[in-house]
Amino acid sequence: MLPELFSIGPFTVYSYGLMTAIGIIAAITLGEHEAKRSGVGEDGYILGLGLAAVIGGYAASKLLFWFTVLPQILADPAIIKEYLTNGFVVFGGLIGGVLTAYLYCKKKKTDFWKTFDLAVPCVALAQAIGRIGCFLAGCCYGKETNSVCGVVFQESSYAPSGVKLFPIQLVSSGLDFLNFVFLFWLWRKAGLKNGMVGAAYVITYSVGRFFLEYFRGDLERGSVGALSTSQFIALFTVLIGVGMMLFRKKA
Repeated sequence: MLPELFSIGPFTVYSYGLMTAIGIIAAITLGEHEAKRSGVGEDGYILGLGLAAVIGGYAASKLLFWFTVLPQILADPAIIKEYLTNGFVVFGGLIGGVLTAYLYCKKKKTDFWKTFDLAVPCVALAQAIGRIGCFLAGCCYGKETNSVCGVVFQESSYAPSGVKLFPIQLVSSGLDFLNFVFLFWLWRKAGLKNGMVGAAYVITYSVGRFFLEYFRGDLERGSVGALSTSQFIALFTVLIGVGMMLFRKKA
């Protein structure tokens, strides 16, 4: 759609990178506000957490993507250069981000579960904004469709050109925004035990991602049998989310 927004000399602003940056900034800004309001951490606590989680999540999402395309890499090792900047698996990013956040909380000696509850609405907001970037860049595109809601990409390096595709990126963005509203409402709701909002996010995202995968058209992300890599992971993460909810309910 619009992979490049504008250029100033040799400097080019890409839509995907810009929307990702806006999403991260919005998430950290909201998180800092809520952390101060709720007393979760001192000034800069969420900023440090966010930066750590972004680094850990980026590394994990890249590693998981490389794993899904391992046969191609082994067949042609030179292709790894292309995959240094292209290709991510969101589930890998979430797993890596959570693990990094846990280590961060341990170092800061803060409550991981309460921090997790605060963080997940912010993560959903960042995802919602980031998916708009996916749409503008043409990545994470949908399957071919004859539906009136189909979109055609002409200048994308990822989506097939001149073909009507289901706008899965915009649907994902809309659902992420709804998830953000739901999770933020839960976060502000009094009486919930620490960890319940985080567990709700793991469940809602896993279920949503499982079904949305049926509308994705970028099949290079790998598969496990009849399921895509993300669907396969979602089967386990939804169980983890339910287990977290039961565990925290009894805590």
